[in-house]
Amino acid sequence: MVRPYIPLNALRSFEAAARHLSFTNAASELHVTHAAVSQQVKSLEQQLGCQLFVRVSRGLMLTPEGESLLPVLNDSFDRIADTLDRFWAGQVREKLKVGVVGSFAIGLLLPRVDDFNHHHPHIELQLSTHNNRVDPAAEGHDYTIRFGSGAWHGTEAQFICDAPLSPLCIPAISRQLQHPADVHKFTLLRSFRRDEWSLWLQSMNEHPPSPAQPVMIFDSSLTMIEAALMGTGIALAPCKIFNHLLQTEKLIRPFAAEINLGGYWLTRLQTRAESPAMKAFSSWLSAQFSTE
Repeated sequence: MVRPYIPLNALRSFEAAARHLSFTNAASELHVTHAAVSQQVKSLEQQLGCQLFVRVSRGLMLTPEGESLLPVLNDSFDRIADTLDRFWAGQVREKLKVGVVGSFAIGLLLPRVDDFNHHHPHIELQLSTHNNRVDPAAEGHDYTIRFGSGAWHGTEAQFICDAPLSPLCIPAISRQLQHPADVHKFTLLRSFRRDEWSLWLQSMNEHPPSPAQPVMIFDSSLTMIEAALMGTGIALAPCKIFNHLLQTEKLIRPFAAEINLGGYWLTRLQTRAESPAMKAFSSWLSAQFSTE
């Protein structure tokens, strides 16, 4: 598309002056003189055939025409800067947006991120956390890491690792748990799945919780573990995620028995083609967990 002459210097001067509502501050930002900014803005006004600023007692005020032009320039200059930032050491720097369920992010991914950045310095990894209920299309994720069975409609899923659940509690409670049935004496902490504790107790040949059993439900394993650390009750949670708390004995795993109700999966929408950055992240993540 052939475009008419675009006065970039004048537009840049106007954008800076409009943000600061000051020719002086704009000149300081652009490392030019006050007169140069003023002249560029005047030139732009002449070319557009309208006034962009009016002078007021405290400086400048945008006219309606100036107000309509500013957001367009803000967005355009931001996009140009963003694109230029992607060039790094002669190589295009790719952005990769990954949505991660919070427990996996804290327990398994964040401790490894430096390794990914070291091996792939041309990829800008942007992470956001969620509570396993997420809309990848609406949130613009390239990949989404979730907990579950791997079956999500319209989604390709790559298995990362299992996440078996086992009771976790503070030492003071653990000392009172001599037998699996002793968990009935305490508040049971679980996720939105109703059958978790029933299945664990069943694996130990014990009765499921009664309707009168105190139960607290959480939408995040991280919040559940915080409650367990406060002594609120016994959490049924993935041990590998909270291994750092087990190593320091802030939490105790009173029984070895565990149940496997799902795992962590790297997912992408089938409509989203894999970019080189996505393939690099997928391969790296697979290698990180190949021995687990």
